[in-house]
Amino acid sequence: MGTHDTDHPLYSSVTLGNVELNNRIVMAPLTRIRANTDGTPTEMMREYYAQRADFGMIITEGTWPIREGRTWGQQPGIETAEHVTAWRGITDAVHERGGKIIMQIMHGGRISHPELTGTGRTVAPSAIAAPDPIRISTGKVDPVIPHELGLDELATVIDQFVAGARNAMAAGMDGVQIHGANGYLLHEFLAPTTNLRGDAYGASPEKRASFVAEVVTAVAREIGAGNTGLRLSPQHNIQGAIETDDADVLATYTALARSLKHLGLAHVELVHHEPEGELIQTLRREFGAPLIVNTGFSRFTQREVAEELVDKQAADAVSVGRLALANPDLVRRWQLDGPLNEPNPETFYVGGEKGYTDYPVMEYSL
Repeated sequence: MGTHDTDHPLYSSVTLGNVELNNRIVMAPLTRIRANTDGTPTEMMREYYAQRADFGMIITEGTWPIREGRTWGQQPGIETAEHVTAWRGITDAVHERGGKIIMQIMHGGRISHPELTGTGRTVAPSAIAAPDPIRISTGKVDPVIPHELGLDELATVIDQFVAGARNAMAAGMDGVQIHGANGYLLHEFLAPTTNLRGDAYGASPEKRASFVAEVVTAVAREIGAGNTGLRLSPQHNIQGAIETDDADVLATYTALARSLKHLGLAHVELVHHEPEGELIQTLRREFGAPLIVNTGFSRFTQREVAEELVDKQAADAVSVGRLALANPDLVRRWQLDGPLNEPNPETFYVGGEKGYTDYPVMEYSL
């Protein structure tokens, strides 16, 4: 192990809303497909999250608030009493080890299939099929054209997010993060390629931003803004949510930020390959909330990157995905400049303990 500045600001405490973090390294939300088929978390999931309690904060994998929002077959839910009880076992285990954990609440929108939703349909802001195959029990299939949500149905979706947030807090979570990124339902409202509506929720940047603002506001009203965060990925351009017009992107996300700024959200997590760039830093000012940055899939978050982002005060905290997956003790490894386990992509989504709870921790001497 090399010499390293263990007192670097990355390893200092920070407060995000009602959550005080022991360090500024956040475990990013990571889909792992290890729940039971009814969405109930497993004992294996409890061990996985508890192993990672040294992170300043854990953001859980995307969790559906309603069956119609489910995206994958063994994705966890937060809809039923059984879900709440099982998640309570996870939050207790994380808290016993001194950790903090918040739940990412995620509605997949059109990135789903009738087999997964159980309602005979998928839903979206507009009736445009997703571009990529969807995985169901028999393998990958073509996506279906989603049902375009009516105005009366939008209120129901808001209620579903609120119920999910309420259940998350009942399960002992330290807060929630609303998933507005990566081409799922809320991002589908923001992006001009997925939202072709002509009503109050489409046709201009401000109108496309309005539904996300209503969801976040309703959740914050239910559980407190200090317990409510939001994840966004402007110009990430995946799963058909394409945002290539810089002016439109700035207008859309600025409108969203300004409509939420008065709430005093716990955090905003922004996924972007240039987190220190003008777009993300402008949005940070507009939101007026603590900023977690994530460099996305194209730029690996190494220790040097995370330290530099905090050094430059480009972020209040940095979320880490693949390295968090493979290194349950990543905070200590980074602090001591220790060797890192390499994540094994072949085990990301296959179920079982292999590549999930069996990554070793580093041996070190005091």
